[in-house]
Amino acid sequence: MLVNQIAVFLENRSGRIAEFSKVLANANINIRAMSIADTEEYGILRAITDDNVAAIKTLKENGFNASSTDLIGFNVDDKPGEMFKVLDILEKAKINIGYLYSFAGTKKSNAIILIKVDDNESTAAILEKNGINLMGSDLPI
Repeated sequence: MLVNQIAVFLENRSGRIAEFSKVLANANINIRAMSIADTEEYGILRAITDDNVAAIKTLKENGFNASSTDLIGFNVDDKPGEMFKVLDILEKAKINIGYLYSFAGTKKSNAIILIKVDDNESTAAILEKNGINLMGSDLPI
């Protein structure tokens, strides 16, 4: 049901993402998923690694501002309308989504969607009640 991710605040300058990935590579931490939202001055890099606890510790030791949060993860069929089906359920339940990201595996027939909401527990219950396939903490990527 819950997938833990890290968030790192980065200055919006050339090479900063490479520095982030080098720190994790040197600590033998694998980046499994990553998304970046930016403004002119800074960006928020969100990532899921194979060891988020170690990633946060390592990043902080190397001068990065990092934290973690839990997201709800679920699987849908990789076909048109599947994301809408879930988003419509959440809209009807008045669930506000802070952000989401999704991806489809190259050899799978499903897509994974991760969402940040205010109340993970009640949102998960709504999704389960509507037959949405919640995933565990281990991402199949």
